[in-house]
Amino acid sequence: MMNLLLENAWSMLLVIFFINIVYVSLFTLRMIFTLKGQNYTAGCVGTVEIIIYVAGLGLVLDNIDNILNLLVYAIGFGLGIVVGMKIEEKLALGYITVNVITKEYEPDIPNALRDKGYGVTNWIAYGREGERLMMEILTSRRSEFDLYDSVKKLDAKAFIISHEPKAFFGGFWVKGIRK
Repeated sequence: MMNLLLENAWSMLLVIFFINIVYVSLFTLRMIFTLKGQNYTAGCVGTVEIIIYVAGLGLVLDNIDNILNLLVYAIGFGLGIVVGMKIEEKLALGYITVNVITKEYEPDIPNALRDKGYGVTNWIAYGREGERLMMEILTSRRSEFDLYDSVKKLDAKAFIISHEPKAFFGGFWVKGIRK
């Protein structure tokens, strides 16, 4: 069956194209799992990834006389990056730390966010124009955009910045994560 597919030039191009999309998507996911410290998952994904990579590259190198094979390989590579990133967005692995600085000092905002299930640490900060409320909030990446929307509803002019923590220990979140 595979020989029949590979004998047809258009079929060959499609096989190369899709193999590379799958390979690069897996590569992207493997890198994300590696960065998140999920070593065994990254290793398993890497095993499948390299099998697909060798198969796809072998097809291109065996048929290097056709420049279209190389071009389709490159296009599949680029599209694979986009597909891998979209998959990662859907998986939304890990956690983010969100720092929020409100425009005005409003002490009810932390409790409103806590009522929605967010762990909030807050303190008074001082900016150029006076007192501000500073909050640090740890949340899952799946809840990231809901948190942004909640903050914007409470203070449309709040300054919001987020980053991914490498590790965290103790506190409110550790109890929930371990379950």
